[in-house]
Amino acid sequence: MAPEPAGLVVDGLYKSFGGLRATNDFSIEVRPGECHGLIGPNGAGKTTVIAQLAGELRQDRGRILLDGTDISGRSMPQRARLGMTRSFQITAVLGEFSALENVALAVQVQAGHSFRFWRQARSDQRLTLPAQELLRDVGLEGRARVKAEDLSHGERRQLELAMALATRPRLLLLDEPMAGLGPRESQDMTRHLAALEGHVTMLLVEHDMEAVFYLADRISVLVGGHVIATGSPSDIRASKAVQEAYLGTEAC
Repeated sequence: MAPEPAGLVVDGLYKSFGGLRATNDFSIEVRPGECHGLIGPNGAGKTTVIAQLAGELRQDRGRILLDGTDISGRSMPQRARLGMTRSFQITAVLGEFSALENVALAVQVQAGHSFRFWRQARSDQRLTLPAQELLRDVGLEGRARVKAEDLSHGERRQLELAMALATRPRLLLLDEPMAGLGPRESQDMTRHLAALEGHVTMLLVEHDMEAVFYLADRISVLVGGHVIATGSPSDIRASKAVQEAYLGTEAC
């Protein structure tokens, strides 16, 4: 049985680098099962936010609650064990292994085993069967035996999504999933992410506004490390403050 999606509450995150305040009283609520978009101009602090939520970067002050549990001081592995997964950052795909082997390894790690037992991932049906199912979920069932290094960029992104889903996330931090994708590949990725809605909570950081406005139940707009508006896609499109600060009248 899949784990229940988790809610996220972030209260007053501050992070400074010298004289630069990267997050400035950043607060957000992501409801269980929703896809919540986080958008903003370059330099708004989106990468710093994701790094703090994932546990890669420690905030100067503020709280992060996952389903009511304060995880502010917990490490990345501890947060992962609670169901928070960051995807589309630095890929962990092993190029010399097939798509199936990569996902089977992710399944194996989720089960608590070491990578030194990778040979088992090639033949153990307890690993390969769920891996095949995950590849079907992201549209790669026909490429299961292809080495990851021989996949297209878009297919590698699909593979990364399958590997992230192998961790059985309750909250998925999506960091630019459309980066480097062509129009057709972006449409495919959007379709795969849409199929997750209601099953996995997602915080989506993305510059592709078409994808964000299609996928997101609600959107928060980040400017100068601070959320200036949160609302439905239609609310955000109509917001004069957002237009002036980020989207511009042509984007709306």
